[in-house]
Amino acid sequence: MKAASMGSCCVALSFVLVGITVIRWAWRVLDWVWLKPRKLERCLRQQGLTGKPYRLFFGDTKENSMMLKQTQSKPIKLSTSHDIAPRVIPFQHLIVNSYGKNSFIWMGTRPRVNIMNPEDLRDPFYEYDTFQKSMEDPLRKLFSGLGTINGEKWAKHRKIINPAFHLEKLKCLLPTFHQSCREMIDTWESLVAEEGSCELDVWSSLESLTSDVISRAAFGSSDGEGRKIFQLLKEQTRLFAISLRSVYITGWSFLPTKMNKRMKGINKELRRLLQGIINKREEAIKTGEAPKYDLLGILLVSNSKEIKEHGGNNKNAGMSIEDVIDECKLFYFAGQDTTSVLLVWTMILLSQNQNWQDRAREEVFQVFGSNTTPTFDTLSRLLVVTMILYEVLRLYPPGVALSRITDKKTQLGKLSLPAGVEVSLPTLLLHHDKELWGDDADEFKPERFSEGISKATNNRFTYFPFGAGPRICIGQNFAMMEAKMALSLILLHFNFELSPSYGHAPSVIITLQPQFGAHIILRKHC
Repeated sequence: MKAASMGSCCVALSFVLVGITVIRWAWRVLDWVWLKPRKLERCLRQQGLTGKPYRLFFGDTKENSMMLKQTQSKPIKLSTSHDIAPRVIPFQHLIVNSYGKNSFIWMGTRPRVNIMNPEDLRDPFYEYDTFQKSMEDPLRKLFSGLGTINGEKWAKHRKIINPAFHLEKLKCLLPTFHQSCREMIDTWESLVAEEGSCELDVWSSLESLTSDVISRAAFGSSDGEGRKIFQLLKEQTRLFAISLRSVYITGWSFLPTKMNKRMKGINKELRRLLQGIINKREEAIKTGEAPKYDLLGILLVSNSKEIKEHGGNNKNAGMSIEDVIDECKLFYFAGQDTTSVLLVWTMILLSQNQNWQDRAREEVFQVFGSNTTPTFDTLSRLLVVTMILYEVLRLYPPGVALSRITDKKTQLGKLSLPAGVEVSLPTLLLHHDKELWGDDADEFKPERFSEGISKATNNRFTYFPFGAGPRICIGQNFAMMEAKMALSLILLHFNFELSPSYGHAPSVIITLQPQFGAHIILRKHC
């Protein structure tokens, strides 16, 4: 009887413990999907911020996905106004127009506050320990490098990678840029020679160009490995963009769906390819071969130096092989993608604005003279070309928005942001804001940058196509030098105009890309 009584007590106790566990779990779920979001909403509204009421679990993601699907079903009219936000970020555009600049949207259970006051924009960029990259950022599924890590790890990686992007090192890459650009120009010339002109989707050509450049500049090669990396990254980003446009459900990425399995398979293959390249380079260094001064070679030398300075036995010194692979993957994608989108929108806008195309070409001829091999000095003297590139980056920034998250109560200007709130720095909306840029904010007017960025912005913090502060894009000088080189050679050899078949369809696939390509008519310049 005593044993039976004890057994009954144990069973009862087990039921109690299970009940307590279920209640605690249920309370956490309730807090996550309802109590905490409503508490955050009250806090934001008390400070004058407005937005749609919180909707259980999904927030605004369903409406956002539906609007994206609708707006991107067909091209928009290309006119002198480049008001592209209603197509590119329709829901955010709607919220700001309906609720004002002091507004927020719901990313599932988390509110994202729009920060559009120039006086408040500096802190999220410069106070990077307070305003961090979210650990739940979807981009972490693709990249785990400088763009997504925080804290000491970010500081260590930035220090190690910085030498690869010093201006003096980049100057040494100009022959590499020129070689890749020259090969594309030769291909285009052979196409034009057959009929005197040709229609070409220059988007695919420019993607191949920048892929070739980063393969050579990063890994010292443009062989099959580089092309394979590019193809895999392109497929992975396409699948990633599809997942972003779907209604977000926490944990969905862990389910063995066909798309998730394919993305994991691509990631595995990318890591295998990159690890093979890195291993061959490290073996060469061990055998006494002089290090190559491409981006990977400089990174490995810098990493080795960091490890030696902090003791070779310190496991936290330097970057691990996994870290190096992640950074290689990131600067391969970023180095290829950022420059290709800048070039394609530049060609589209110069096709539309022939007067600026003529002005830029005239400047290139004057600066280059008989020397058609650009140098750092000649590229630095291209003032009109630089104005054009700045204006293209304003109207069509590669990244249309940046976000940060607060992990504790944070003061931002007049706002007191509770922990767990995201802040959105909507680059596209700010670059097109008529209160900041004037009534012609949606028009292509490179002359606004004739006296530099500070004058164009009236010394306000309103222009950041590559980000800003300590976390500014490490490859911005790389991208600008490559873009100037490519555009100069294109202008030297061709006149170009939009094809009647061109459909204007800016769309975000991580960066701002032409959804239906960029069909342009090329003619040999006489």
